[in-house]
Amino acid sequence: MELPATRAGHVARAVSATAILLFLAMPIVIILVTSFGADGVGTFPPKEYSTRWYEQMAAPGGNWATSIALSSLVAALTTVFSLVLGVTAATALARGRLPLHAAVYGLVLAPLLIPQVVIALGLFLFFEPAGMLGSPLAIALGHTVLAAPIAILIMISTLRGIDERLEDAAASMGASRMTIARRITFPLATPGLIAAAVFSFITSFDEFFIAQFMSTPDTRTLPVLVFNALQFDVDPTVTAVSAVLIALAILALALVALVRKLGGHRHDQQGVLPVEPLT
Repeated sequence: MELPATRAGHVARAVSATAILLFLAMPIVIILVTSFGADGVGTFPPKEYSTRWYEQMAAPGGNWATSIALSSLVAALTTVFSLVLGVTAATALARGRLPLHAAVYGLVLAPLLIPQVVIALGLFLFFEPAGMLGSPLAIALGHTVLAAPIAILIMISTLRGIDERLEDAAASMGASRMTIARRITFPLATPGLIAAAVFSFITSFDEFFIAQFMSTPDTRTLPVLVFNALQFDVDPTVTAVSAVLIALAILALALVALVRKLGGHRHDQQGVLPVEPLT
């Protein structure tokens, strides 16, 4: 029998939850406030407020703008590679009958368990003889090693949530595999695809170890530049960059939540099966 909650219990839970949330949010709040400081030390709280560090970060042709552009390019390539691998591997694992299914599943998840510095060293030894260090393509392929397992997990969960009887019904009515995928599977899996793309992009954009091993003095991603800026000195521009990364992560999570909500609402209002003939 569950005991009734008292007023003191409600107050204690509310206070505890608020204290935990404030503790977790404190570093984020400090970074956001410090990023608007006018001094060149990065003190908290700032004595004067300014947007000078954001202006320096976005200055055309500067190191920060160049690194942001490179990280965006690498993250975009990583997202494409991860989605292709994610959809393919997830379909095989969720719908296929592979031999040694557990071993294959464990191999897919291995990059999430192995220390990233070990993976970075292996990629360095692989790409260095080919002269591909510093190439955005090589960095993107390296990031795909970490981002693809996340995309695969999301797509496996998404595909397992789709009723296979819908596809069987369409097949019994003469729909081809491509038509079933285009008209049923992919529309129902759209929230999962967007979530996989968002998390793949964020994983690549924030990754440091692989980018550090694969970068050159002329090609440095944003996390590598942040590390270099803090290695010997404190550059307040880092606080502005960190604030932008925080905002990007929040927007990404909000986008995933919105897409999932809209997807569920659309299915509730219109039904699961399309009304047009599957031809």
